[in-house]
Amino acid sequence: MNLLLGIIIIVVIVLLLSIKQINEYERGIKFTLGKYSKMLNPGWNIILPIFQSYSKVDIRTKAVDVPEQEAISKDNVSVKINAVIYYKIFDASKAILQVENYDYAVEQLAQTTMRNIVGSVSLDELLSEREKVSEKICAIIDKASDDWGIKVENVELKDVSLPIEMKRVIARVAEAEREKQAVITKASGEVEAAKNLAQASEIMQQSPGALHLRTLSTISDISSDQSNTIIFALPVEILRAIDGMDVKKVVDKIKK
Repeated sequence: MNLLLGIIIIVVIVLLLSIKQINEYERGIKFTLGKYSKMLNPGWNIILPIFQSYSKVDIRTKAVDVPEQEAISKDNVSVKINAVIYYKIFDASKAILQVENYDYAVEQLAQTTMRNIVGSVSLDELLSEREKVSEKICAIIDKASDDWGIKVENVELKDVSLPIEMKRVIARVAEAEREKQAVITKASGEVEAAKNLAQASEIMQQSPGALHLRTLSTISDISSDQSNTIIFALPVEILRAIDGMDVKKVVDKIKK
């Protein structure tokens, strides 16, 4: 009786020790006598001690910060880049059986790919088309990691660091570009002003009194400041207009 009770107790203990829990966000890889048996789904699973073993794999999306990498662009500019890679495991058995440490493998693959891609593009492309560069890196890493049961969802370049000398060069280029635009804008304004003046000149030629009125308007604007001294050249046309008239009467009218 005692022997039977002892056997029952041992069996119960073995069963309790054999129950392994797999959470919803995990998958288990079961080995029997060292050989791959099957994949364990979430819930309670029986793993017999000594004869069987298992490994858990987290299948949630992981965000890995890739360390800063120094690379040389296609136009021989030294840059430093760092990125974040997002990936998840779609086949837990491959992640365990095909690669020793999938986290380390993905990180090293990302570093190598980043340096290679940066070396194939120019600095302008790297700065202005960062999304395209990220997509290239993501596609290459995803293709290479398929055999490991890993799906690379996205790669984001966090920062692109340039040498101080290159930053100064870029600043000078930007300043020169702004000066160029300012000169073009000023020239365009002068051309427009010249067109307007030419049009105004044609209109004044059609009306003999228009030029005189414009002259008087300009003199009126200048005379608003009492400190100005105005020397006005009387047009010949005005002299002809008052030819034969009583000058005194004209002056009196002007005074009035």
